Amino acid sequence: MFVDKAKVSLKAGKGGDGAVSFRHEIYIPKGGPDGGDGGKGGDIVFKADRNTNTLVDFRFTPILTAEDGKNGAGQRASGRSGKDLVVDVPVGTVVYKDGEVLADLTSDGEETIIAHGGTGGFGNAHFKSSTRQTPVIAEVGEPGEEFEAELELKSMADVGLVGLPNAGKSTFLSVVSNAKPEIADYAFTTITPNLGVATIDGQDLLIADIPGLIEGAAEGKGLGHDFLRHVERTAVLLHLVDVYNDDAGEAYQTIRSELEKYSDLVSRPEVVALTKCEGVDEEIVKMQMSAILAKNPEAKIFTISSQAHQGLTELLRELKDVVINEREKYPRLRSMFGHGPNAQRLKPVTTGLKERSENDGYSRDDIPTISLDEKALKNTWQVEKTGENSFKVTGEKIEKFARKTDQSNYASVNRLRDIMKKLGIRAELTNQGAEPDSVIEIAGKEFTLVEDY
Repeated sequence: MFVDKAKVSLKAGKGGDGAVSFRHEIYIPKGGPDGGDGGKGGDIVFKADRNTNTLVDFRFTPILTAEDGKNGAGQRASGRSGKDLVVDVPVGTVVYKDGEVLADLTSDGEETIIAHGGTGGFGNAHFKSSTRQTPVIAEVGEPGEEFEAELELKSMADVGLVGLPNAGKSTFLSVVSNAKPEIADYAFTTITPNLGVATIDGQDLLIADIPGLIEGAAEGKGLGHDFLRHVERTAVLLHLVDVYNDDAGEAYQTIRSELEKYSDLVSRPEVVALTKCEGVDEEIVKMQMSAILAKNPEAKIFTISSQAHQGLTELLRELKDVVINEREKYPRLRSMFGHGPNAQRLKPVTTGLKERSENDGYSRDDIPTISLDEKALKNTWQVEKTGENSFKVTGEKIEKFARKTDQSNYASVNRLRDIMKKLGIRAELTNQGAEPDSVIEIAGKEFTLVEDY
């Protein structure tokens, strides 16, 4: 089944919690804090794979979840990082979040982190100082990113076949490549894009057969938008026109008009081919060619017959030359297969949900001390009064501290209050009328302005 649009829910791994622990050994009654850090939550990574040709997997796996990080332990043992979830997607997949592009995977093997795992919480070993010998503070792990993403596949073919329904596109693809599209003697036989690889002079061309367009396709008539996006990234358009059309010029212009309305496709290099020319009178062929040239004097027209295998070699050589030239000028238009006699062929669709881990087990490396970079945090927060005695504080850094605050640990909450005081947030709250018992919300967590009142 060919699927070129999908929605998927993503949930990256939560960071592990830091540990509160003290060293207890014989003859060492006061060994000090040795709680380790929690491990980082796993990321969700999308990887472009040329062996994956459809988004159908996401119809059956609509929720993707990465592994949580493990909690820290005593003896300064850090928790294991959660395994990243690596998801194979077709080359040409665009990932959106709320309409914004998160990733555009255009080359085989390209990877992008789509949802980041949460960082692990610090253990109490981080909070030891000359004045705080026995800290009971430990951070909780930060939640991983969680949201719904929209996926859209835009084929990364070298050649895109366009033309009115029943122009001979599927027949052409079946003859020159290894593809086996459905073929019949009626319009709209093709209802999904087909891909095939044609080889000419040792060079491989990836060809996409786009379902027949109709007038108004650019405005969404029929399935215009669903099909047109598959030719957005092709290096050259092969415009097939049925020689038996009453007016080949009008048939040609109909498609050109739709391409002009949709993105910049009309400016894409184009090769025109009159199809089904076997046994057709030469004068009729010339008349139809003249009709096309009247619409576009610069059109380069070939006459072919896919059934009789006439004119195909010359046409493929022209396409090869145009593709090579365009790929050299615009590397981003490269196909997923490359060129040459050893280029990869299409392979069956594969499902790609894999996991990987950065750290298997506990580590006891030296633990760095926590620091607060005031310059980096300055002016990165805002205070908003949300009720008679309630306030909301926003800002990337302070929200990160809040997410990692353990509300069940009074020392951890007091640490957050100290950070707010140091950053000037507490002073701003007081200026806006906050009282000691005012409820302060940061990153979904609520607490009062001071501990005792």
